[in-house]
Amino acid sequence: MQPTGIVDTPKATNPLKELLNYGQSVWYDYIRRDLIETGELKRLIDEDGLRGMTSNPTIFEKAIVESRYYADLLKSLDQRTDLDAGGRYEVLAIRDIQDAADVLRPVYESSKHRDGYVSLEVSPLLARDTKATLNEARRLWKAVGRDNLMVKVPGTAEGIPAFQQLISEGININVTLLFAQEVYEKVAEAYIAGVEQLAANGGDLPRIASVASFFISRIDSAVDALLTARLKTAKSDAEKNELQSLMGKVAIANGKQTYQRYLKIFGTDRWKRLAAKGAHTQRVLWASTSTKNPQYSDVMYVEELIGADTVDTIPPATFDAFRDHGHPRASLAENIAAADETMRKIEKAGISMKEVTDKLTDDGVRLFAEAFDKLVKAVDKTSKS
Repeated sequence: MQPTGIVDTPKATNPLKELLNYGQSVWYDYIRRDLIETGELKRLIDEDGLRGMTSNPTIFEKAIVESRYYADLLKSLDQRTDLDAGGRYEVLAIRDIQDAADVLRPVYESSKHRDGYVSLEVSPLLARDTKATLNEARRLWKAVGRDNLMVKVPGTAEGIPAFQQLISEGININVTLLFAQEVYEKVAEAYIAGVEQLAANGGDLPRIASVASFFISRIDSAVDALLTARLKTAKSDAEKNELQSLMGKVAIANGKQTYQRYLKIFGTDRWKRLAAKGAHTQRVLWASTSTKNPQYSDVMYVEELIGADTVDTIPPATFDAFRDHGHPRASLAENIAAADETMRKIEKAGISMKEVTDKLTDDGVRLFAEAFDKLVKAVDKTSKS
């Protein structure tokens, strides 16, 4: 019997699960074999409301190097004379992607194909080759053989036409490495054109899905470095204060403006005709949402970009941090005028967002290619050890 005057306190809600109340799906920017084998992935789905997963070469490289879960399969693959290190990696990756997709299948079904996806990346070495990207994406789609796969294609000038064609063929695509609003618009337009072609070909529109992965924290890292350099040559306190006020603000402002473009593009009559046939919008997915600057809140990039019809793919440490002390609110539609002002001020300060985002895209392609090379070497080393 409970003592008089003591009332049961209701269990605190999980901030991660609350995101869905605001129309945002939380995905996990991580994959490793033990997540699947130990039941941890299912627990994340049941207890934290996880609705999808993303992967990349860096994630797979860390999984292979830092765990023992791949050694046995790699040893068995040594007998395969038809496989080089890249081929052995692909066998590992496809197994993990298939098994994770199977665990997420109930989410895929219950969300009517809106969520429940696992992403697998086309080789970053093909980022500047449209035809090779097309062929690789088709091959991976067939090899994995899961409806709830998303093939990752880079949002480069060469990747966007490949993406449009793949959508027209009914292949789910995660367009990655997006930084610039103008490039995002090209991706959204390519998606609509691809869905129109799919419809013309008699395709099943409710089954096609895509996200536009817009990178966040890397923008602040780049812009903050430029602001810091300008602070050293500022000629007045007023100029210093203005530059200082922009630190850590541009990535979120850029994201908010991108979301406004999303709302406009998918509010047109052209899109509404496709939506009437069951087509889903291509949601903006916030990527690179871990905080790189320790002076900023470790959940800043999650808290400030919460809105309807969006996805946030969150790495493990940030995922745990948001579960622990995140405060969800409908932040993405807040203070748009302030976001607009921030973007005006950054250009006034002499920082070209086009130059910043072009460099980030080029750097991203290079870094992912380097990570892929490192991954293949790690597979080769583990196989021989």
